[in-house]
Amino acid sequence: MSAFDAANMDQNFEITWGNSHAHMINNNIDQVISLSLDKASGSSFGSKNQYLFGKVDMQLKLVHGNSAGTVTSYYLHSEGLTWDEIDFEFLGNVSGDPYVVHNNIYTQGKGNREQQFYLCFFVDGIPIREFKNHESTSGISFPSKKPMRVYGSIWDAEDWATKGGLVKTNWTEAPFTASFKNFNANACVWSYAASSCTSNSSSSSVGEWITQGLGAIGEEKMKWVHRNYMIYNYCTDMKRFPNGLPPECTISVTKESKFNTNK
Repeated sequence: MSAFDAANMDQNFEITWGNSHAHMINNNIDQVISLSLDKASGSSFGSKNQYLFGKVDMQLKLVHGNSAGTVTSYYLHSEGLTWDEIDFEFLGNVSGDPYVVHNNIYTQGKGNREQQFYLCFFVDGIPIREFKNHESTSGISFPSKKPMRVYGSIWDAEDWATKGGLVKTNWTEAPFTASFKNFNANACVWSYAASSCTSNSSSSSVGEWITQGLGAIGEEKMKWVHRNYMIYNYCTDMKRFPNGLPPECTISVTKESKFNTNK
């Protein structure tokens, strides 16, 4: 069976670095993890559980006002030198300008699969990317074998985050604060080298995500996002890959819907 983790943040997460800059707050309505960044340090938290497959949700409140140079991250990461990772990095900007969502996928320690979008829309319920599993037919690595933890962080990346590093962090406005709440993981928990989801698990016991695809409506929503808000796609960057685009780019348009990865 799958594990469904409700939004009890202190039971699901622990602070991983920047202890004095990270706080778990209980306001009697919901629990919130608050992360802050100043010139001394950023901060981060990670999930106590590892997940192999599943659907993971979180609500984020990004840095208010002038957030240039800062990055607020929400991502999945496995352990080891050849790790798998699924990234959502929210790149700060000057006041009034939209955030940029920087997305990347690592398999076997190899990334370089970046896409970027202006955050002028609610991500909730709208797929922005799908990365399909062609491993059995093409040999392209897919993040399906290594359990991953869920992480959130805030850190300084003024050398590249805002307009390629042209706009620096204004430290007089520190501390910069982001918050995370309402975590839900309808997912297969990895424990003692085994998954809580077995090959005999029914789709009802593990959640509909186990066989879920985007469908025609989801595909149209994603195409709309790509037409209107995508500002970078590695699969069209011939200058970066003069000897040929990565193989997954020629098989299909690489996408990734939230944190869904299907067996």
